[in-house]
Amino acid sequence: MSTSVLVVDDEDLIRKLVCEALARSGYETSTACNGIEALDRMDGNRFDLVITDVAMPVMAGYELMRRVKRNWPSVKVVVLTGHPREQDISDFLLHGADEFLAKPFRLGDLVATVNRVLAREPAQGLHPDSTRRDSARAL
Repeated sequence: MSTSVLVVDDEDLIRKLVCEALARSGYETSTACNGIEALDRMDGNRFDLVITDVAMPVMAGYELMRRVKRNWPSVKVVVLTGHPREQDISDFLLHGADEFLAKPFRLGDLVATVNRVLAREPAQGLHPDSTRRDSARAL
């Protein structure tokens, strides 16, 4: 059985690039543009991981993460944000996020994070490499 990832972001390009990188690494992907759409997709479908942006219309990533962890406790959650603050990182990790990644990030860093989270390793918080802007493939 393959590993299934739901990518939730209100930016079409980010959803597309993340899905392409994960597909090249052998993951099955599905997308949603906000938290409500993500919850709809999760009903009746099995996902191993949800990757969600923080700032989205309709339902933001924090509320989505809370509902995912409440309704599907075995589903892992990776949170993405373009405006990381130490307090936000702590809050997300404290309330159920399995990992936190700052935008812009390199696709290789994202795939490594997904591999680590699905291997059930402990959360590492904000990764120094994920804030580097030296790659044309950074998001």
